[in-house]
Amino acid sequence: MIETERVRLRPFECNDAEAVYAFSADPRVTRFTGDAGRVQSLEEAREIIAKVFFQDYATYGYGRWAVVWKETGQVIGFCGLKYLPEMKKTDFGYRFIPEFWGRGIATECGRAMLGYARKHWDTGAVVALTDPRNEASHRVLLKLGFEQHGMVEYWGEQVRYYKQGTS
Repeated sequence: MIETERVRLRPFECNDAEAVYAFSADPRVTRFTGDAGRVQSLEEAREIIAKVFFQDYATYGYGRWAVVWKETGQVIGFCGLKYLPEMKKTDFGYRFIPEFWGRGIATECGRAMLGYARKHWDTGAVVALTDPRNEASHRVLLKLGFEQHGMVEYWGEQVRYYKQGTS
């Protein structure tokens, strides 16, 4: 577990399905993610936990982690790393329910997660991909020390490509 001033980051648990549904089924949240519409039910949220998050933990030793608002214990989103086999790179990403946007949480979580990853996981250079219209994520990534390296195609879309670290 990772703790910051306002949140705890921890691996997802089976009982996080309602939270995963909340941030995965909301079109405001998935507008720039490339997987809009993927989660339409609580059962599909459970499948994401089992077949994506848990599988990544088992296969790579890391993955996206739940972000828990310390004040209430509510899971408000995710932040973490994901190995992209098609790119042979480790991707940094995050997602939060809209009520927590604009509070600096992505930057706070990102600093904590990336610092933890450098100490505990052998990921090599970390990349990030964003929709070119997503200016908020562009600003967060720059604050976290990522540098933009042009555009790449991912999931059939042109996305901004960022890199942090070497290799």
